[in-house]
Amino acid sequence: MSWSDAFEPVGQTFIEEIRTRASIYRHKPTGARLLSMENDDENKVFGVTFRTPPRDATGLPHILEHSVLCGSRKYPVKEPFVELLKGSLQTFLNAFTYPDKTCYPVASQNHQDFYNLIDVYLDAVFHPRLTPWVFKQEGWHYELEKPEDPLTYKGVVYNEMRGAYSSPDRLVIEYAQHSLFPDTPYGVDSGGDPRVIPTLTYEQFKAFHETFYHPSNAWFFFYGDDDPERRFQILQDYLKDFDARPVESAIPLQPRFTEPVRLTRTYAAGEAQTARAFVTVNWLLPETEPPEQNLALHILEYALLGMPASPLRKALIDSGLGEDLCGVGLEGELRQMMFSTGLRGVLQENVDKVESLILDTLEGLARTGLPEETVEAALNTVEFRLRENNTGSYPRGLALMLRSLSTWLYDGHPLSLVAFERPLEEAKRKILSDARYLEGLLETHWLHNPHRTTVILLPDPELERRREEEEARKLQAVKASLSPEEVERIIEETRMLREMQQKPDPPEALASIPRLRLEDLDRHNKIIPAEEGALAGVPALTHDLFTGGILYLDLAFDLKAVPQRLLPYVPLFGRALLELGTEKEDYVSLTQRISRTTGGIFTQTNAGAFSDGEEFGAWMFVRGKAMVRQAPDLCGILRDVVTAVHLDNRTRFRQMVLESKARREARLIPEGHRFVSRRLKAAFHPADWVQEKMKGVDSLPFLRELAQRVESDWPSVLEDLEALRRCILDRSRLRANVTLDAASWKDIRSTVEELLQAVPDHGGPDAAWQPDALPAHEGLAVPAQVHYVAKGAPLRSHGFRFRGSDLVVSHFLRTAWLWDQVRVQGGAYGAFSQLDRFAGTFAFVSYRDPNLEKTLEVYDRTVDFLRNLALPREELTKSIIGVIGDLDRHLLPDAKGFTSFVRHLTGDDEESRQRMRQEVLETSPEDFRRFADALEVVRDRGRVAVLGPEEALRRLRDRLTITQVL
Repeated sequence: MSWSDAFEPVGQTFIEEIRTRASIYRHKPTGARLLSMENDDENKVFGVTFRTPPRDATGLPHILEHSVLCGSRKYPVKEPFVELLKGSLQTFLNAFTYPDKTCYPVASQNHQDFYNLIDVYLDAVFHPRLTPWVFKQEGWHYELEKPEDPLTYKGVVYNEMRGAYSSPDRLVIEYAQHSLFPDTPYGVDSGGDPRVIPTLTYEQFKAFHETFYHPSNAWFFFYGDDDPERRFQILQDYLKDFDARPVESAIPLQPRFTEPVRLTRTYAAGEAQTARAFVTVNWLLPETEPPEQNLALHILEYALLGMPASPLRKALIDSGLGEDLCGVGLEGELRQMMFSTGLRGVLQENVDKVESLILDTLEGLARTGLPEETVEAALNTVEFRLRENNTGSYPRGLALMLRSLSTWLYDGHPLSLVAFERPLEEAKRKILSDARYLEGLLETHWLHNPHRTTVILLPDPELERRREEEEARKLQAVKASLSPEEVERIIEETRMLREMQQKPDPPEALASIPRLRLEDLDRHNKIIPAEEGALAGVPALTHDLFTGGILYLDLAFDLKAVPQRLLPYVPLFGRALLELGTEKEDYVSLTQRISRTTGGIFTQTNAGAFSDGEEFGAWMFVRGKAMVRQAPDLCGILRDVVTAVHLDNRTRFRQMVLESKARREARLIPEGHRFVSRRLKAAFHPADWVQEKMKGVDSLPFLRELAQRVESDWPSVLEDLEALRRCILDRSRLRANVTLDAASWKDIRSTVEELLQAVPDHGGPDAAWQPDALPAHEGLAVPAQVHYVAKGAPLRSHGFRFRGSDLVVSHFLRTAWLWDQVRVQGGAYGAFSQLDRFAGTFAFVSYRDPNLEKTLEVYDRTVDFLRNLALPREELTKSIIGVIGDLDRHLLPDAKGFTSFVRHLTGDDEESRQRMRQEVLETSPEDFRRFADALEVVRDRGRVAVLGPEEALRRLRDRLTITQVL
């Protein structure tokens, strides 16, 4: 059957708001579904999704997501996924396990690369090589090297979820979902509970794939500027092997509760958390369609929680019952939506008060009505976000695929929320014509809805120890029940698995992976248009780019005048500009005004080495965006906050300090690799030291102490803030960046110049910064079940000089050596090699790692690995292509402008970037050996920093200075 006969059209429309032709098809022989979206976006996206409802918490869908990418019928190598990571121009390559579906999306700007990615993924999902060894590696297995050794569990997903279960913020969200959906697949953890994962059998694993990974249970998606007819041929080449069959994968509706439910769980707490609980109140809401109701609920959620001054958010924070919000807000990617909010950092005696506060606040809002300014702000923000379609580093097509699945997967219309214009106008009409429309939704779906749960997560300082002891007892009992022959079998399987992991793929198998050639690569960098000049005497960069009528404006304030002791304040000061109010309006009115009249304003801090490797810069960016017609509003707000911020608000500032502290603590374990990397490199270069002072581990004790100082000595804190105002908000230290098409910029240039002219000019010298001395090696203790292991050195200070080829070596280490040694054989979820080409620093970092000493040994063996490496030309080519893909990553207009701005600030000019690209393209095996010489410094004199459980850190107490962080 030809592809033209195999696919029958179901519907077609042109969606003006995203300038896309969308066509829906059904594959007649199998019943597979296809959404094909045609437009001029060069960042093409393909995805295939299967409904994969879990039956238990063994993590079966999650383990299978990993495993299908470990070799297939057409590509019989151990990990085609990694081969693609090594040598593709991909702009996205990953897979996701959701509570009810598993998605396999890819994206690329290069047509041939795009088709290569699709072919590998389609073969992977429909014809995977699901051997028992793959199951053991990605899921779980017993590991034993010698008869006298203790039996242990090992597996990539097993260790990933041990890390996930160390995060109370993730747990409280997971428990909230389970509490609302006890009778559906949403009532269990599709990712896997580490205590349950080892009950999963290989037979169950195989059967799950055979049941659910079938075209009759598949949703296909295409997006971009590729040939729409070729899409059908690609799919038909795979689907022709299948016939239709019934697949029982529908997600059932959760029966409604007749009365609310309350449940209590515990989490493993460290010393800093022993008195603090998490509390969320959660509601089951309607299904994701009709779309106008869906959008109205999102508008209502933003009104309730989206701004610092939103009434429910404000009531929770003002109560002083907790330190920051927790919960997901409105979750719209399940068949039935849910709403969850509450507080983290609650004293246990106040737990019951949180539930009452939420219910009382909602009742009051339903009775007296939402403030008109709040509703107006919510309408503007939700509409702006839909029209801007800014997906950050994600491809836009991927975001649209996931949006379509929020209705399509449940047999609704795939375009209900994608084509947003009509439902948005309908939702706006109802809200604006009926003064109590949102209040009616609040009464119906919250106050009169008995399907409500309250989840309380209490700290348990002994939980981690009991878990470890329980697991040890369980494994001891298993081992004691084994015969000598069974023990030998596990030892042999451990050896065989390791041998399989270490054995290289045959060259002929590797050759089957489709790849580009060096000749397919552009020899020149993509140039971002930029014009250097001045606006009202302020140095400025402007970018003539199509932005869809949106002005992106960035103000960069040099931080070099900030006294060293005040550096940890800087991120808080950035928030204070937007969240404390001004001399003319309080913070409630200001935050409403920002959301009513702009697309948003936010601040961020950054520090980085300059191109000479010695000097560096540190900045606070104030970044705003608005439709061109809203430019006067945006500039007016920015003028008010930088010239008239009202800092003397003790109560509000204390709330911000507690929120910042709680957020930093919450991110510490989920983002442990970032924290440990930042801490490691703080000893190498002043730019990294500044980053550590502002937002690293070092900032936690500062925030804890500051919260007390606000209470006991507010005048001194206010004095610090006023000092920051003078040394940061200074026109002599200001740089501006504008991203907008030239015609629109001409119309609003004078408005931006008026803003810049209003910034005060204080002048003054740079502060004297002297980086703190840090311990030689550090252990940062947290209540986690995994480690984040880092080792590195300042290569530049030992004679290293960067060449573009070093990026190729670093890429190869990450995707080959570290992947094989730390992830595949070691069982960690991830491992990275980080090279700063300006600072000349290098770091190895692992993520959710069950090992500590073994990982450090891998790092130290890297030098010998590189020196003894017989690198085939094909492998070198793949790494070169992978680096070019990184250099040419797809950027949306705002990201293009900001990226160019940061390059300008650091002296990263086009000439040096082009030279770097040429050096990448000319990389040779000799460059790998040269880099091995540089890494001798890391091996012999490198600094170690580890974030992980204290008991494990104490095994290295002779080497590590241990600090309790949580």
